Amino acid sequence: MVYVKEKQEVWPGNIPNPLMKYAPAVKAGNWVFVAGQLASDFKTGVAPEAIVPAGLPNNHDGLELQSKFIMKNIEKTLEAAGTSYEDSMRIMQWFVAPEDWDGDPWCGVNITPYLEERNKWIKDKRPASTAMGIRELLVRDTTIEVNLINIIPQEGEEKVAISAEGVPKPLAGYSEAVKCGDWIFMSGELSSDWKGDFGRAERYGEDSSVALDARTNPYFWYDKPIRKQTEYQLKKLQLIAEAAGSSLERMVKTAVYLPRPQDYTGFEEVWKYWFPNNPPARTIIPNQGLGGKGCLVEIAPKLLTGDSKLKIETIETSDAPEPVFHEPQAVKAGDFLFYSGQMACDEKGVAPEALRHPNFPYYGNAGKLQMEYIMKNVTAISEAAGTTTDNICNRIAFHDNFNDGFQESIDTFFDYLPAGKRAASTTLNIGGPLMVPGCRVLLDLIGFIPPK
Repeated sequence: MVYVKEKQEVWPGNIPNPLMKYAPAVKAGNWVFVAGQLASDFKTGVAPEAIVPAGLPNNHDGLELQSKFIMKNIEKTLEAAGTSYEDSMRIMQWFVAPEDWDGDPWCGVNITPYLEERNKWIKDKRPASTAMGIRELLVRDTTIEVNLINIIPQEGEEKVAISAEGVPKPLAGYSEAVKCGDWIFMSGELSSDWKGDFGRAERYGEDSSVALDARTNPYFWYDKPIRKQTEYQLKKLQLIAEAAGSSLERMVKTAVYLPRPQDYTGFEEVWKYWFPNNPPARTIIPNQGLGGKGCLVEIAPKLLTGDSKLKIETIETSDAPEPVFHEPQAVKAGDFLFYSGQMACDEKGVAPEALRHPNFPYYGNAGKLQMEYIMKNVTAISEAAGTTTDNICNRIAFHDNFNDGFQESIDTFFDYLPAGKRAASTTLNIGGPLMVPGCRVLLDLIGFIPPK
């Protein structure tokens, strides 16, 4: 693929078209963003070929069939974009948590049928991976959604899988990190050694997948589990970054999955110690389950290689509120703009202009009001970075639920992106509060800055 100097939508033509106003994929530069794929025909619900036959309930697994449908359609989408699974840098998987989930960060989802299917399609130099439990997807009875980011190697570049000595190897068959050109994508790291207490004599506390070095000792009044786990993870990520010829100082953007908002304070204490000045862009996402019992946080960074000539620039503008967390409004690197997580809040909580007036409870829509507030800020941040909302390439929206203004929310977002300039999109219901109580939606965005 030639370097694309203007953002382009990708429409394969041989997969079901989405119901909403997003593009199945977007090309920008030499990156390809694939929207979240569901096992749906977008006509009847779950696609017939992804449904376990009623007469043969023991011959198939529903997750396996949905996974096969999704992986096939992603392959077609990548082909239409001029790329393939070989160029995949990050794969993100979202699994519906069991109905009896009770708020524990461990929701007990068995994703083996999906992994076995995924590994049939992606065999070598597997991408960095993140898998999360959430409450609900947009199509009833769908249980998994998958999205991708590809980087197509340019002349003289090659995608390389990274494995670091001293870092426990993951069980699910993904790479600890992958590198291509200027970029390194790292898998979401847990505070696990992938052994836990299973088959092991030494123990601290309850059965857990958490590595012993990441645990607090229950017999002393000292430390917090979230702090110990965050420190352990960042040390692992640093080793992986060094194995890739870089360091965490070159981090541009990260997603942080934090199932319990009450753990934020302890997490942030460690984060500020590691990144006291000029921290990377960041989105903090509550969710309904991590991939290891006892694990409290997962961190999934993007960073530049150590020898990259690309400049990391922090974006600040007084036309948008200062972030309420320890993160910039956005970070620019090369031709891409990485926004920190966007919610309708200021330093006091939910912004007044994003709320219904208490004396007019039947006027206004929460989803629309909050998205309008968010997108005004996104517009200002984009302009400060030298681009526009037209160039937003990838959108992941995390809703606290789908019942209050969801349709109005997404329609308002796409009002800022005209036809022909749609973003690849993934929409998820986390089924619980966001980091700022009262906020209904969190946006995780990547934009493009067309080269001049």
